Amino acid sequence: MRVLAPAAILADKPTRYRWFLVFMAFIAIVTNYMDRANLSLALPYMKDEFGLTSAEAGFILGAFFWTYALFQIPAGMLVDRFGSKIVLAVAVVWWSAFTMATSVVRTSAGLLGVRLMLGVGEAGAFPAATKFVERWFPPGERGMATGIYDSGARGGTLIAIPVCTALIAGFGWQASFLVTGLIGIIWVVVWMFMASEYPSQSRFVNRAEVQHIQGEIKDERISTVRIRWRVLLKTRAIWAMALGLACQSYVIYFFITWYPTYLVNERGFSMLQLGFFGVLPGIAGFIGSFVGGWASDKIANSGYGIGVGRKVCIVIGMMLSASIGLAGFATQAWLALALLSLAFFGVSAATSSMLALPADVSPPGSKSIVGTIAGFQNSIANFAGIASPVIIGYLKDQTGSFAPGLLSASFAALVGCLIYIFMLGPVKPDIFNHAIEDKE
Repeated sequence: MRVLAPAAILADKPTRYRWFLVFMAFIAIVTNYMDRANLSLALPYMKDEFGLTSAEAGFILGAFFWTYALFQIPAGMLVDRFGSKIVLAVAVVWWSAFTMATSVVRTSAGLLGVRLMLGVGEAGAFPAATKFVERWFPPGERGMATGIYDSGARGGTLIAIPVCTALIAGFGWQASFLVTGLIGIIWVVVWMFMASEYPSQSRFVNRAEVQHIQGEIKDERISTVRIRWRVLLKTRAIWAMALGLACQSYVIYFFITWYPTYLVNERGFSMLQLGFFGVLPGIAGFIGSFVGGWASDKIANSGYGIGVGRKVCIVIGMMLSASIGLAGFATQAWLALALLSLAFFGVSAATSSMLALPADVSPPGSKSIVGTIAGFQNSIANFAGIASPVIIGYLKDQTGSFAPGLLSASFAALVGCLIYIFMLGPVKPDIFNHAIEDKE
């Protein structure tokens, strides 16, 4: 049994320390995405020095995503075994170290190696953040908490552009990797001092906040049953979550990969216009993460329940993201940009609820498998994301236009809506009750 820390005494008003820690998780995701983005920003300055062809550069840029997708499941299992505090700290140290190591490599093979290892470390970020939200937030606050840390994905990309560009211009491309890696190391020092695995272990949390977070576990049997992989893979809701998030990734990877090229080549944006107007979808997505998380909790806490709150925000968000297909047929560049901003807002709003689902359906208690579920759905989703730029690029080559590729993303978004409406089923921790019945 866990014992409350001495400072965690009864108080009339609960502390709100959980919101500070989720802000810390937000900063971790910001550094995660800055470390991903800095190579794409530095590569024009590195390409000649390393003697890279365009094909080799593209292969190195994409290498990160393969290890990132492959190690999602192992990372999730480690989170369930050792907890979110230590796994997230190790993950940030790992990816920060290999980010800084990029500054000293001098061969294309070395560059490929550090990018592959970067993906291994960054695979732990989202499963650990999902597990943290499960342990530190009651169900009715998990949508907003998830929206906060997930917005770091958009925020990190937005911050990386001016920060890394300034470092490269002022001190050389090596400085970009050294500084962003150092930020991660500093974050770990603060995190290890300020974070605890459970609210009841924290000296910064009073008893009233602990009681607010824990609430009541309605079915004690669920909390003591270990869910096996064979049960996990036989559960329809788990596949619905993975396939639904895969549809989300198909849409969002367009913005990660082809988006700048689309604006320049198909919409005639100059580099100045790209830098000034190109950030608008990213800003819309940043806002969408907060709005989606807030709305999801608001609906859930208004008497409709977690399931309705999550599904409504996911379906509406994915329907809005389907506007990406219309952008390809817009007659004006400003209209295309507006539609892309609407699509990024929608998919980001949906993501807040999608990433909260593992905590909503996992059995509470010591046998919680939130990290494993999150790792599984993220792994499937990232492989779909890897396929997205390939398919969109192929359609561009075959037709000479991005319009068919954008339509394919719109189609994926609508398929995602159908999956969450008809395949997901109830959103509650008893989806694994058949595992209990098998043991009895």
